[in-house]
Amino acid sequence: MAKHEKVRLQKLMADCGIASRRKSEELIAAGAVKVNGSVAKIGDKVDPMTDKVLVNGKRISAGFKPKHYYIMLHKPRGYVTTMSDELGRKCVAELVKDVPARVYPVGRLDRDSEGLLLMTNDGDFANKVTHPAKHVYKVYRVTVRPGITEEQITQMCVGMMIDGRKTAPAEVRVVKREPGRCVLEVILREGRNRQIRKMCEQLGLEVPRLKRVAIGQVKLGMLKPGSWRELSSDEVRRLTAEPNTTVR
Repeated sequence: MAKHEKVRLQKLMADCGIASRRKSEELIAAGAVKVNGSVAKIGDKVDPMTDKVLVNGKRISAGFKPKHYYIMLHKPRGYVTTMSDELGRKCVAELVKDVPARVYPVGRLDRDSEGLLLMTNDGDFANKVTHPAKHVYKVYRVTVRPGITEEQITQMCVGMMIDGRKTAPAEVRVVKREPGRCVLEVILREGRNRQIRKMCEQLGLEVPRLKRVAIGQVKLGMLKPGSWRELSSDEVRRLTAEPNTTVR
């Protein structure tokens, strides 16, 4: 970063590992951030080299380079993908208390779903993985009832109108058929809220289980529910330089 180059306050906070850019904006709006003794406002820019920035009374500095953590968590069902919850529900933050830094979720996984959830304290990494232009694909193992027809699979593949907007084409293949149920592999390249569940609901299908098993070329593997591990440097590289193709 060049000397005297001004940056947005929330970017500096994310770069220093304080919180994601979105959460940093919430801290600014709540009056928890001061710049040179004055309460900061959304949109403020600062000189990281000369301005004095305090978050909850503690100074941050662009010269401070926190260790970045890149975490793979196996989120169990019943946990919400937030760091706190006003309704008292179980949060993924409880599962990563022993990480030696405050990490936050990269993207989301709804309460009733399970599987691979990335967490980090590196704002740039989070932005690269979730940016729509990246189209980093996500792989899900989905159980549906009572079964699924070829016509229904085709509808999911070509795109469906959900919440007034057509979904991007998905890849769907049948993994297993049993009486009264069917297991699918579904690959998405967009991050719309509860997309698979909404598509299945529109098709008249029940989804008793939904598990994310991979993000790009990074796979959940045998990691147990509720457990986490750090990503390898190669996994981090694969996620941030992900091609827009599916690798089988």
